[in-house]
Amino acid sequence: MFISPAYAQSASPMSDPLSGLLIPMLLMVLIFYFLVIRPQSQRQKQHREMIERVRRGDTVVTSGGFIGKVSRVPDNSDEIDVDLSDTLKVRVLKSTLLDVRSKGEPVKDQTVTK
Repeated sequence: MFISPAYAQSASPMSDPLSGLLIPMLLMVLIFYFLVIRPQSQRQKQHREMIERVRRGDTVVTSGGFIGKVSRVPDNSDEIDVDLSDTLKVRVLKSTLLDVRSKGEPVKDQTVTK
């Protein structure tokens, strides 16, 4: 009389904690991929291509802040020779290059005609 039979209640669809967190977690992963991972991998690819195209006569900026002109790029080597001044030549790893500036062309004479 005092004891009533217990009836099993049906589980609601939101009672599972994984179902409520799955969609927001997937959205966060997608946003993280498109805002952080993908742009970083594109920058790495561009930097790798830039370093592979370095050639004699290019002006380079090293990670140490030195700016110099490439004097020699040996084949099958990860090192290049850079002239920092007329009397100072250093050997630098290609991986330490921050920027490769193309060889500058001389400015053409521009005469103003009216």
